[in-house]
Amino acid sequence: MAVLPIVISGEPVLHAPAATVTEFDDALRQLVDDMFETTEAAPGVGLAATQVGVGKRVFVWIYEDQDEAPARGVAINPELWIAPLEPGLPDDEEEVEGCLSFPGERFALRRSARAILRAQDIDGKPFEIVASGWFARILQHEFDHLSGLLYVDRLVHPESKGAQKALRRNGWGKPGLTWMPGEDDLEG
Repeated sequence: MAVLPIVISGEPVLHAPAATVTEFDDALRQLVDDMFETTEAAPGVGLAATQVGVGKRVFVWIYEDQDEAPARGVAINPELWIAPLEPGLPDDEEEVEGCLSFPGERFALRRSARAILRAQDIDGKPFEIVASGWFARILQHEFDHLSGLLYVDRLVHPESKGAQKALRRNGWGKPGLTWMPGEDDLEG
């Protein structure tokens, strides 16, 4: 296993839909193992393959504070259904989110409180998870990555303005920028 560099907002793979996985082979197993190690080193609660520069429909999670699924899991070729959003602006304390590809920044974003994930496991076997609370938020966040969206793309004013300022301040928004978990002093 290896810790992989995480690409930063502006890298083209982050802003394009990921491709369907068709080969459930040793290369996929190695990618997933490396993604788990990278998530732990970051530290994070989830990581999409696009965040390590791989345009495949794969994400992992490491989240123990839920009873709906294993604390560690992988979703390959996921589909996600979400409950309608509650109206209103996001809570600045309860709905703050971060992203390893927009490292060190946090902004409030309204997400659905419930989600249904249908995906394949590492062996290609289908599974379904009904999630709520923060686990539902994690699934939505990682699923967005596979659609070419970062959470900052969903922000509303004034949060969106803060994200744009952070993008400019950090010199992001262009290809070729990465950070290395465990080596660089960044987190999201």
